[in-house]
Amino acid sequence: MKKRIFSGMRPTGKLHLGHLAGALDNWVKLQDDYECFFMIADWHALMSEYENPQNLKESVFDNVVDWLACGLSPEKSTIFIQSHVKEHLDLNFIFSVITPLGLLERCPTYKEQLREIKSRDLHTYGFLGYPVLQAADILLYKASGVPVGEDQLPHLELTREIARKFNHLYKDNIFPEPEAILTKTKRLPGLDGRKMSKSYDNFIALSDEPEIIRKKVQSMFTDPQKIKLADAGHPDRCNLFNYYNVFASGKTKEIANLCRKAERGCTSCKKEIADILVEFLAPIQERRNKYLKNKDEIFDILDQGAKKASQAASATMIEVKNIIGLI
Repeated sequence: MKKRIFSGMRPTGKLHLGHLAGALDNWVKLQDDYECFFMIADWHALMSEYENPQNLKESVFDNVVDWLACGLSPEKSTIFIQSHVKEHLDLNFIFSVITPLGLLERCPTYKEQLREIKSRDLHTYGFLGYPVLQAADILLYKASGVPVGEDQLPHLELTREIARKFNHLYKDNIFPEPEAILTKTKRLPGLDGRKMSKSYDNFIALSDEPEIIRKKVQSMFTDPQKIKLADAGHPDRCNLFNYYNVFASGKTKEIANLCRKAERGCTSCKKEIADILVEFLAPIQERRNKYLKNKDEIFDILDQGAKKASQAASATMIEVKNIIGLI
């Protein structure tokens, strides 16, 4: 029997290179060795997008198309929408009853989001409880591992704490404590050097046209101390160099040497990286366009995924309700 893993993404807009490098590329590789459940987290998206939810349905569909275009296979993985499996909210409520408020308020990701995102009001009960629903998502499928980025480790540790507390309270080791499966690329910075994020509008989308990619790369933040071509560069401080590491690792040594010797300027690097990204995304976008021409296939994949996920989720909730005394 393969070990089971679980992960998901919030459909809050176009998927970008950060999603590909930090998650999707890893997911595609993992599906050969694990029983995989991959979820479109629309309840989670609603927590931050509740004021303007009109684009949520489009984002859900668009994200699934990107997943498939990047290599996720419905034959190898269970791909489904969170709200189509009712047990997620059932287990979320049970976990919310046993989760201390202070544990949520101390979550570093929660604090960061409140500090960084000013365009939306996130001071809500739902957003504070984001990690509890995330714990319910993971533990509902009794996943032994969760592919995550480093920024999600505090949330995963909270999931482990909730599992421990439930098992201790009800004297039954029903839930495993899932381990993190970290991706090789820990974090791909955005155009401005911060974490690549839709919230910061500093991303390159997987579906961006070549001319848009080139324009975005030209605006990218680079080495602040390399003003002129004759200035020696510092690749380790240059945001653009991160893209060589991820998408053209065979060129990093050469580019670093030229940069440090002031024999190559940022403009040349930007042009080259733009060409590399356009070429890299071309086959993904070609597959993406094929899926967009057959929307019924996408809906069928999601329907079959929800049925399979519901079977696993229902079995877990029968156990949970029996343990805590619910009929």
